[in-house]
Amino acid sequence: MDIFASALMLFLIMDPLGNTPIFLSILKNVPPERRRKVLIRELLIALGILFIFLFAGQQLLDSLNLRQETVSISGGIILFLIAIRLIFPPERGSLMGDTPDGEPMIVPLATPLIVGPSVLAALILLSNQHPNEYPALMAAVLLAWGGVAVILLLSNRLYKLIGERGLFAMERLMGMLLIMIAVQMLLDGLRVYLL
Repeated sequence: MDIFASALMLFLIMDPLGNTPIFLSILKNVPPERRRKVLIRELLIALGILFIFLFAGQQLLDSLNLRQETVSISGGIILFLIAIRLIFPPERGSLMGDTPDGEPMIVPLATPLIVGPSVLAALILLSNQHPNEYPALMAAVLLAWGGVAVILLLSNRLYKLIGERGLFAMERLMGMLLIMIAVQMLLDGLRVYLL
């Protein structure tokens, strides 16, 4: 198993650059001295969710009577749809709406923005493909999560540095890379299914 390839895939699916404007928008009503604490809390919750699905992925597949190729094909479809959303984004204002009391808790930051259905599908797929490589899988999850954490913790500075146009370009690039990963997942699932 290639730890860095798996980490890159998870990182791209989590899409921290594409989610940066959404995070900034959701946290704008949180007092400035609380924003960093809220973001760290949400990142730690997301990490917990990632590890739960990493370790329970195979059991979840077994309990739902799903085969590996089913998860690969459905994960590829989900990734493809997310990639299309990155390349051709919907209206930003309509994504999450307001949060109660002005401070989000678990939803929408930890999930679905950091850890969404496609990340969970990818983790189930990886744990199913590499059932005896949990240290490598944990390293991939930690690398991807660490990259997301750094970008989100520096989101205000990053946004000021690259601006709206740079952020727009990064979203499109990540979308193109995700389309390639999605097509490969679809092809892998179809190959196993047809053989």
